[in-house]
Amino acid sequence: MIRNYQLKTEKIKKGLYLVSTPIGNLGDITFRSIEILKKSDYILCEDTRVSKILLTKYEINSKLIANHKFNEKKNISKILGMLKSGSIISMISDAGTPSISDPGTILINECISNNIEIIPLPGPSSVLTAVSISGFSEKFFFYGFFPEKKKNLEEDLQNLSLLNSSIVFFISPKKINKIIPSLKFFFKDRKIVICREMTKYYEEFIRSEINDLDKLDLKLKGELTIVISEKKFDNKISQSLNESDKRIISQMINKLSIKEIIGLINYNNRISKKEIYDYCLKLKNEV
Repeated sequence: MIRNYQLKTEKIKKGLYLVSTPIGNLGDITFRSIEILKKSDYILCEDTRVSKILLTKYEINSKLIANHKFNEKKNISKILGMLKSGSIISMISDAGTPSISDPGTILINECISNNIEIIPLPGPSSVLTAVSISGFSEKFFFYGFFPEKKKNLEEDLQNLSLLNSSIVFFISPKKINKIIPSLKFFFKDRKIVICREMTKYYEEFIRSEINDLDKLDLKLKGELTIVISEKKFDNKISQSLNESDKRIISQMINKLSIKEIIGLINYNNRISKKEIYDYCLKLKNEV
């Protein structure tokens, strides 16, 4: 029983705790997360109404502060002041890990700038859950939510279609059918898994070849997690870097190591590793 669990008595550090919460089944929260939330002076929530369901279940009575994309910038000064005064503050999202396609990044960077300790508490993740059950390559690229504008969407999908890795997206059920034609165009040779209601009683995993994907009858609330498989290339084909490849490398050059870029761009030896390496060096030397 949760109530009988006793965390080893240890001094709780002062600072900002990033606490992962269940993505569906409330039983998936960790013992340590419950303990930290109970000992927090304040808990930052996306939607206090959603968070109260979880917090009430585990008899967590810490004070709640609404902190979402519409007010997080306004809240920064107040929250930093509380942290500097010694308050223990936890940040949670409606589901999963804070700051991953959810609010939090702004506050985290401010804490880094102000030398305020940040303590992550790992836990449920819809991204890792979906990738683990997909059966696709364990090397994956997490994209997040699709952009609203069709032009931006198609530009991003074109770039992503070049990556030799699984790709993970978030999308609402209301939008999935609108995007299926674009997925068929850019990822026609790949497989797809559409995950919904993960960890809940009615969880479902829809598996299909993207070419065979039809419109879906989805009336459920919440987000879908989509995983697209890595693309298979003919190893005998050898090509040179094209403009799309170069654009992707330019975007990644300051975010990933050259080794990581080669792994993403190389497409099962489609392009010479030396050519990718030389182009990366050229970009670094231009900085």
